[in-house]
Amino acid sequence: MKLKKSFKVIISIAIAVIITSISYYEDNQGNKDISIDKIIEFPANRYPETAQHIRNSIENGKSEICTIDRAGAAENRSKSLRDVPTKKGYDRDEYPMAFCEEGGYGADIEYILPSDNRGAGSWISHQVDELEDGMTFKIEVID
Repeated sequence: MKLKKSFKVIISIAIAVIITSISYYEDNQGNKDISIDKIIEFPANRYPETAQHIRNSIENGKSEICTIDRAGAAENRSKSLRDVPTKKGYDRDEYPMAFCEEGGYGADIEYILPSDNRGAGSWISHQVDELEDGMTFKIEVID
């Protein structure tokens, strides 16, 4: 009986440690103890241009954390694309994305083929459907 109780305590502690290590980390800008509600593994093989844009943006200091702000998306998109002309045959991809608090003015913009950009946007949108505004996710590009 005592052994069973000890085992339950050890398992509970192990689960708490695992959850804590997944939920908090240090981001690429040195901010510690940032809570993450979801980690998204972005498939580079399906959306290679968007994946490379995300990688480049994060390497150049953009946040790998997105705080969802759907209501602010239109304003962020307007700010981020204001001085970036359209280019025939391409979409203007934003990172961080417009529906993120971190998006908007100063977002990194690249010209990407529409099929890659729109497919990636739809894929990410499905991944965060259940997350509410104010919740966070981290994008990890996987090969």
